[in-house]
Amino acid sequence: MRCVLLLPFLVGSVLAQVQVYVSPSGDDRNPGSEDAPFATLERARDAVRGGGTVWLYGGVYERTASLELGAEDSNVVWYGLPGEPVRITGGRRLTGFAPSSVRPNVWQVNLKAAGIANFGRLTARGFGRSPAPAALELFFNGKPMPLARWPNRGWAYIEEVPGGPQGGRFTVATGRVKVWANAPDVWVHGYWTYDWADSYERVASIDVATREIRTAPPHGVYGYVAARRFEVLNVLEELDEPGEWYLDRDSGMLYFWPPAPLESGEVWVSLLEAPFFTLRNAENVRFENIVFECSRGQGVHIIGGKDNTIARCTFRNLGMRAVFIDGGWRNGVEDSVIENTGEGGIWLNGGDRRTLTPSGHFASGNRISNFSRWVRTYRPAVSANGAGAIVYRNLIFNAPHQAISLSGNDHLIQGNDIHTVAWETQDVGAIYFGRDWTWRGNVIRGNFFHNQGNGDVSSVYLDDCASGTLVEGNLFHRARRSVFIGGGRDNIVRGNWFYDSDPAVQVDARGLTWARKWFDGTDPILFNRLQAMPYQQPPWSERYPELVNILNDQPDVPKGNVVEGNFCYGGRWLDLRDGTAKWVRVENNTVEAASRGIPSFDTPGEPAPVVAWRLETLRSVNPLRFRLRVENLGVIPAAGELLLWAWPHEGVRFLAASEYGFQLDPGETWQTEFELDAAQDVKEVFVGAQKRDDDIRPTAVRVTVRR
Repeated sequence: MRCVLLLPFLVGSVLAQVQVYVSPSGDDRNPGSEDAPFATLERARDAVRGGGTVWLYGGVYERTASLELGAEDSNVVWYGLPGEPVRITGGRRLTGFAPSSVRPNVWQVNLKAAGIANFGRLTARGFGRSPAPAALELFFNGKPMPLARWPNRGWAYIEEVPGGPQGGRFTVATGRVKVWANAPDVWVHGYWTYDWADSYERVASIDVATREIRTAPPHGVYGYVAARRFEVLNVLEELDEPGEWYLDRDSGMLYFWPPAPLESGEVWVSLLEAPFFTLRNAENVRFENIVFECSRGQGVHIIGGKDNTIARCTFRNLGMRAVFIDGGWRNGVEDSVIENTGEGGIWLNGGDRRTLTPSGHFASGNRISNFSRWVRTYRPAVSANGAGAIVYRNLIFNAPHQAISLSGNDHLIQGNDIHTVAWETQDVGAIYFGRDWTWRGNVIRGNFFHNQGNGDVSSVYLDDCASGTLVEGNLFHRARRSVFIGGGRDNIVRGNWFYDSDPAVQVDARGLTWARKWFDGTDPILFNRLQAMPYQQPPWSERYPELVNILNDQPDVPKGNVVEGNFCYGGRWLDLRDGTAKWVRVENNTVEAASRGIPSFDTPGEPAPVVAWRLETLRSVNPLRFRLRVENLGVIPAAGELLLWAWPHEGVRFLAASEYGFQLDPGETWQTEFELDAAQDVKEVFVGAQKRDDDIRPTAVRVTVRR
């Protein structure tokens, strides 16, 4: 029988139970047999209550609501049959486009005439705000298309902040403001104060005479600061290049400049805001070989229950996370692909911190990329929370900010390949957690960190007194600041291999310097979080004996950190700041000034290209001169095109090409030099580079023009 061959692990209880078939061309009046399948997932769910298998034929299943599964829906496998992909979608395919009079190359279609009236809404989302469903999005040939925006490349920069940081207004040095002044529902997105906190803000008004943009409150968590970067979104007049689109919410007319002929592909818009599946206290439910795509919300939401698994599935083009797991035991995602999600990949939360009982939740063998399309910061590929989650052998790449975030205890992060993350932000870690002494027992072992972003970037960032972490047996190559202990205690950095780090390990004593507020009573967050846990009672006192008397042992001092048995080749080795050399035990490390070839790493799945690019200022006298350097740090050939940009737009021009293609074999490097001319009144220039067809826009090189 076909199903026995496909799923030998199911031989036994499940196959002995009910089996039904579903097809987009089926009929719920059918018996649900192989030859006469059901049409809907609801009919299949009801038919297999008590246990069984739902076999899904290939095709598109359009969803308008979440399929709710409760405890009564336990012990069921939902399996996509081989052949044509099983696509569960929360969107609608669009046809009937006609040429638009807005401008050449733009096509239009009326969504209201197509029966689509709920467009969702753009919201003030971002750092410090809870995840929220995206508004309607447009996808072409399986890729998300950008809302009409300005600038098309790189960023604009705030000129002045007349009302101060919390005044809710700023100016910008461009005449484009007159184009936006009368546009409805204009939004701005930016890194308004810090390069680790982005948000979207609605524009309330624009003063053309002063070039001042005023936003609706709350104006971002930290307000506005001059010379910080931003972009303008959702303006029809800025629909000026292939891929961009705009929706007139009053008329329902959607305008689109396709990047390829419309007849060559599919155009979809997202509609569903709820998860495709919501499990509440279900057990032993398995989803396999299914594509979840094109929705405004999350893919699958699992609340409570145990032993639920998502395997060999694909999540793409979602407005929020792929999978959200909260509570329960041993629920997880394995061997799946997650790409082009709006607010992260997999969220794991469970276990019991007070008793240190592990959840057993897991994310393993997954390929996760482009997972922060909307909110750019603090929306990682995997977030492990609570106690005892496992993040094992995932390939995580291409992201503006974090790859993995942690909170809680006794998580295992092992065997992951993490590269080309933290490429749009600063003061960031590929793996990040902090500001809690009680988040202990976490193990970061045997991972490969390479090609993290430019500037103030760490691979393992134990921030704000994070403590009790084991960082062991990892491989770091061109991973910036590889391990950063930010004022914490009892961390062990052992048996790692560092190649061309900058530096390999850094330790500071921030509790004695700029972070005195956590220890002088101004901000007692560390003490409050400590008191919330039974740290002086078993099992805490047995598992973490260093915590028992911490308040009587100079808690502001980073004691107990160990750096031992590591190997460092090239780059910089150790940076012990704030007098930490007297507290950190450093022994039996091998340090060589010269770099060398790195050992191989068993990457989970097919490797992805690993491309690094850097801009260097060569001359700050006009004409300005820069060097662009591109390197293939991966194990497969890499090709693409880098697009240069400069700010301000008015008064700065490239004196030669601003687009450079590259095709590099592994280990190969290419570089070029270029010049910019800055007008006499231009005092400062920002210059950057980004890859074509990639929404990551790294921070720019900032140059004061000398005359």
